Amino acid sequence: MKLKDLCSFLDSVIPLSFQEGYDNSGLQVGSPEKEVYSAMVTLDVTEGVLNEAGFAGCDLIISHHPLIFNGIKSLTGKSVTERLLLKAIKQEIAIYSAHTNLDVISTGVSRIMAEKLKLQNIKVLSPLKNRLLKLVTYIPESYLEKVREELFEAGAGVIGNYDKCGFTTQGTGSFRGNENAKPYFGEKGKIHFEKEIRFETVLFSHLKEEVIKALLAVHPYEEVAYDIYTLENTNVEVGLGCVGEFSDAMGEEDFLQLVSSVFDAKGVRYSKPTGKSVRKIALCGGSGASLINIAIASGSDAFITADIKYHNYFDAENTILLVDAGHFESEKFSTEILYDLIIKKFPKFAVRFSETNTNPINYL
Repeated sequence: MKLKDLCSFLDSVIPLSFQEGYDNSGLQVGSPEKEVYSAMVTLDVTEGVLNEAGFAGCDLIISHHPLIFNGIKSLTGKSVTERLLLKAIKQEIAIYSAHTNLDVISTGVSRIMAEKLKLQNIKVLSPLKNRLLKLVTYIPESYLEKVREELFEAGAGVIGNYDKCGFTTQGTGSFRGNENAKPYFGEKGKIHFEKEIRFETVLFSHLKEEVIKALLAVHPYEEVAYDIYTLENTNVEVGLGCVGEFSDAMGEEDFLQLVSSVFDAKGVRYSKPTGKSVRKIALCGGSGASLINIAIASGSDAFITADIKYHNYFDAENTILLVDAGHFESEKFSTEILYDLIIKKFPKFAVRFSETNTNPINYL
């Protein structure tokens, strides 16, 4: 398939608009028109991964961590990133990354961490805000179903576990076309009154372009009236981190042993034990120390994340057990998410897991 087709799919299920402002997810290297035949999924792009991909005949690498974070003013090989970019270009290997946008989707990094621990009642810890829009448009009664279904097909109208959500009110619209108009109803130069339906629905911000395109394509009017509003509602289906529960509580020592085992973490760091049993758990893959207070407010007994700094451990205040399982260890299952998404959509496309250990941290 063409690289642009795979990228378009990934951009739709792992929306680029969900990424943080500092991030650089999406296609990093390669022409969108390039034909790709096999892909390798990995946490990081390293020289070892590039060598492995080349040896395996993979012409695409899909990573969680982007290779390019900062702007590049030249490409001379003076840095590790530049050398890897030159190597990828020379070997004609494309690179696509899904980073913080993969963290926040409903099937994202923290969610799979919770599933690996066999937690129940899993919910988003810190829901994403200001990513919802409301569309309001006015449709002739006879065209309501056709326009509404087209908007739903484009992705509008999804609220949590429900789809095709919308609201309608009846009214009368008026308009008068000038000499250059081509009115679908009425006559040029004469005011016309038409029974219309005010239709309202919601959509994620990343779907705006596609939804408006669908509206304009199917609506019968020459000039389509519509409004887009930004909503402040939080969407509980997407966001950073997760919170869930064990079916039965366990002691803190047993819990720490479980974390070490599930994530194959060789150097688990943790705060002073609280002396309480552990049942409700908050999690955030990667650097999630900024969510410590939210984890405490959630009533969790423990918070698993990575890159916790020295002074962060004081924030536990004997109310929660902070657990640093390691950055690589907490995010390594991201490759499973990427693999499953691609195989489900393109079952005949060749995808393999990288066997290169890209963890830059060693433990004595």
